[in-house]
Amino acid sequence: MKEETQINSEKKETNSKEEVVEEKKIQSSKEKIQEPKSNEDKIKELEDKVVRSLAEMENQRRRFEKEKDDAYEYGGFVLAKESLSVIDNLDRAKVSIINDETFKNNKDLEKILENFEIIQKDLISVFKKNSIEQINCLNKKFDPNLHQAMLEVESENKEPGIVVQEIQKGFTIKGRLLRPSLVGITKGKTKKENKDEKDKNIKKDENSQKNQENE
Repeated sequence: MKEETQINSEKKETNSKEEVVEEKKIQSSKEKIQEPKSNEDKIKELEDKVVRSLAEMENQRRRFEKEKDDAYEYGGFVLAKESLSVIDNLDRAKVSIINDETFKNNKDLEKILENFEIIQKDLISVFKKNSIEQINCLNKKFDPNLHQAMLEVESENKEPGIVVQEIQKGFTIKGRLLRPSLVGITKGKTKKENKDEKDKNIKKDENSQKNQENE
């Protein structure tokens, strides 16, 4: 009985010592946390805050510049696209006047057409100053990024996919497509057409050979 009492007493004493050690550790940690920062640490902390603030301000400035440029470019893009209708109407007016019987014998017809040309050239010159360029498409290989095919034309002299007709002028602005050129392109021959041509050439060769043998 005495031994059990002694053991229990020792256990209590051990637990009490462990609790004291643990309390001291906690107290030591608290003291470390509550230690005042040195001037060096404060300076570093301030430097970090300043750097982060400057980085954030720079990012905001860049975002603002991009939004401003995008708004300016988009506004110019829309205005330029709308302005193309003026050139289209000038082209239509010229064609209409040339085909009008009442103007054909008019002595002032040439002067009228010259005035149309001057206005059109002035417009294109203004476009160029604002980075709006006309797409040169005739006799060029069809490019789906710049051209829109409206019809196909048979041609013996040109390979398939060559632009041979410009239905409506196309334009770019600062390298971006403003409006595609509406075009007519040469078409490739079908399998049947190729076979017919091949048969025709074979017959032609056979006839030529027979003529040589008869001679």
